[in-house]
Formats: sequence, structure tokens, C-alpha cells
Amino acid sequence: MMYTALKVNKTNTKPQNRIFHHIKGEKPGATIVFFAGVHGNEYAGVRALDNVLKTIKTKDVCGDIYGVYGNMKALEKNKRFLKSDLNRMWTAKQLNALKNKSSLNEEEQEQENIFRFLSQLLNTNENPLYFIDLHTTSSKSLPFITINDALINRKFSSCFPVPIVLGIEEYLDGPLLSYLNTLGYVSLGFEAGQHVDPVAISNCEAFICLTLKHAGHLKLTDVAKHENILKKSCNNITSIFEVIYKHHIQPNQDFEMLKGFKSFENIKKGRLLAISDGIEIHSRFNAKLFMPLYQKSGNDGFFIIRPIPKFFLKLSEILRNIKADGLLTFLPGITWHNKEKGILKANLSITRFMAKSIFHLFGYRNKQIDENHVLLYNRERVSKEKMYQNESWFKN
Repeated sequence: MMYTALKVNKTNTKPQNRIFHHIKGEKPGATIVFFAGVHGNEYAGVRALDNVLKTIKTKDVCGDIYGVYGNMKALEKNKRFLKSDLNRMWTAKQLNALKNKSSLNEEEQEQENIFRFLSQLLNTNENPLYFIDLHTTSSKSLPFITINDALINRKFSSCFPVPIVLGIEEYLDGPLLSYLNTLGYVSLGFEAGQHVDPVAISNCEAFICLTLKHAGHLKLTDVAKHENILKKSCNNITSIFEVIYKHHIQPNQDFEMLKGFKSFENIKKGRLLAISDGIEIHSRFNAKLFMPLYQKSGNDGFFIIRPIPKFFLKLSEILRNIKADGLLTFLPGITWHNKEKGILKANLSITRFMAKSIFHLFGYRNKQIDENHVLLYNRERVSKEKMYQNESWFKN
């Protein structure tokens, strides 16, 4: 059975139900959840899901497919958010605080509602689970995938002919997909292009179709058509990149990105990128610019990325598969914070000169907890790898 709410559009956006599509296939299979509109000024994912899912027949589907609104109140007003960025709220601290609050702001109400949906789904589902979050950017951009760096995410995202960006979770607090990844599930973000570009919708549609194919929900006869749409949009760039820098905009700062930049553009060290409170901001790297900010809301001014050599990707896969990360505790200043959850604690007074890339090889991404210490989180130790072992993409 399929449930469909009113179609969303910019002139009259009134989403009625959180789950605006649910297709329960006649055959067993995995469960996939597409989120759209987590930022309320990003409509491409909502429209693409509606365009694709309303044409699918239950007799052709294996498993369950969900289309889920993110920030419904912000979608109504075509704003990224109203009080708080819904895609920066998924931390343990914030979720615990929700339990004790008697009054919730708009985004907290949205989060509580999504959390209830997720809790029910996770408690009643025994099949492989996939979570896909659909977004667009304020700047011109190639379509790309962002993932937390777990091997199951790498494997699944490699099915798609688009660039992949690792490590953004080190620079952002509380994305929805980071929360789901700490629970061990396959979780991908897909950025389809610029907010106002109609091509972003067709990119999203192609990505949705390919996702349903690779996750085993549908048998597609026109795979090449969808792949070609994405290949054309991303100029056949399929490299894997990592984030090496983020320019954070402080509260009340007057930040303005210079006009004309786009994601994946090559930049040289010293190039003028932005003006903040009258101060020029120059690139500190010879690398690629990533997601420059061209909207008033948000505090991520821009990121810098660089490609990861294939040798290091393969080496990191080998080290993780043999669980060699235990060797890190033999290094000075590094101890287990929680071995079961794969969390190390590093004393910065001892380890500050150690390259991040060493920890990345073993699957660790860091979050600073105080002036002298960082916690290093390993996605592999919490990964529900066994859940996906029989999936076709996992065996490739």
C-alpha cells in the first residue's frame, strides 16, 4: 500500500504527514528511508521523491520504501530552519535534553517526531536498513555523496558514479546521518546540486532510482540512463575526497563569500575567498573549494577538500578488517575511552603533532572535548556489517 501526502511546491507548501510516501512491497527485502527537506529551503529531494515513488507499483518492490519530510515547518516557509538547524541537533546531549523539556521550539518538535519514527522503525525492523538524506547547496556544485567513513558506507557509495567526500563529520556537530551511523547503519548524504537549479531534481531522481536498484528494492532496465545523468552532471569525476579544513562563521560575524565560486573548484594557496568583518580570508591550501556559502543562514563558510590516493584507501581497508586499531593504544598519550564502542582518548599535549591521517587509516575521526583531549571514534567497531553481508553490493 502507498500513502502519499500533498505535493510540495514553493508557493503553497503545507506538508500534511511526516511520512509522505510508504511503499510496502509484496516481496520481502531491505528497508530504505529517504529524508528530504531536513533543510526547509531545499526542495529538490522532496520533488524528486514524489516524482519517482508515485510511479512505483507495490508488486515490483522488495521490502519497504519510505519518503520522510525533514523540517516540515521550515518547508512551509521556504527557510533553512526557523530556530535551530535541524541537521546540527542529533547529538546525545541534545537528545537527552529533549526528554526533560516541557516546552519545545519548532525544530525540537520536528526532531522529537522524527526520533519517534526512527525508534519505532529500529525496534520493529530486522531487515537491512538504509538511510539516505537528500540535500542541495547554495553554490553551484557537482552532485556528490557525503559519508561518515565506515567501510559499509564506502562500499555502498561506490555503486554510484559521483564523487564521494569523507570526513565532514569531524567539522560538523549533530548531523542526522552521523547519529544514524553511530548506530551502525548504512547512511549516505546526497547533494544534488544548487538549490535553484532544475538539474538538481533530475540528479536526485537518478540517484533515488539507482539507490533502489542497488539496495535490492527494484529491478531497473534503464540503469545506464540514470548513471549517464549523474556522470554528465559531475563531469565523470568519481574520486574520493576528504575534508581538510572548514571556515566556521562565528555568531554575529558579517561573512561574505566572494561571488562566482563553486564546489570542487581548484584553488591555490593565498587566493582571496571571502570577507569576514572587513578582514580578507585567503586560502591556506592548494586544493579544492567545497560548499562555499551563498545564503544568509548557516555557519559553515566554506570547506577545503583534497583527493585521497587509492593506495591509502586500500591500506585503511586492510587495517580495519584485521582490527589493527588496537595497536594505537601502544602509542604514548592514547588510551581506550570506551573499547566496546570503539572510542579512544588522546592527550593533545602528547599527540598534537601526530597527523590526523594516521588515525583516519584505522577508521577514527576525532572530536575535541576540552583544551587538552580529543575523543577518537571508530565507525567500524559499531558497524552492523553482518546485516549487509548478503546484499549484492557488499559482495562486489
